[in-house]
Amino acid sequence: MKIITLHNKQKSLIKKAIDNNREAQQKLFEQHSPKMLGVCRQYVKDLHHAEDLMLQGFLKVFTNLEKFKHEGSFEGWIRRIMVNTCISYLRKKILVDLSDEDFVFNDAATESLENTSVEDIQKLIDKLPDGYKMVFNLFAIEGYKHSEIAKKLDISENTSKSQLFKARKLLQENYYKMNKTIHENK
Repeated sequence: MKIITLHNKQKSLIKKAIDNNREAQQKLFEQHSPKMLGVCRQYVKDLHHAEDLMLQGFLKVFTNLEKFKHEGSFEGWIRRIMVNTCISYLRKKILVDLSDEDFVFNDAATESLENTSVEDIQKLIDKLPDGYKMVFNLFAIEGYKHSEIAKKLDISENTSKSQLFKARKLLQENYYKMNKTIHENK
């Protein structure tokens, strides 16, 4: 039995896709689209818009495939394109209010969600205003630092911290409301 490493197989698929091999492009799309739809869905509430953004992102992926240098993970490279596509959409299509405001950052605003389903957490995140959601996703899910978020969104670092604080506080309030409703309906 011959064993082919996944890395070499993926490298071969990428090379074929660069050469406009439609079958290779389709395989790459099928391998990565479910996860990337999830990434887009984190930023955009409406599933149809998230699907559109994912497709736009994959168009960028295939257009710029030769720029992938095999230095990091291919999935991470695609993910970055998806996140940037979503942020561009949100900045152009939706007026995001990311204003500088005084804030007091307090980690006590974060509630443990260990016993909450992924679907319920996504519903809570979906209720956030777009600006809060964008900063929350970039910080908590994508792992960006406030300085990186500030640069990416063209805001100050303090605004990023403020938006994260407000997002956490709103998530906590909505979490309490959700739990109260669940307990009242039992």
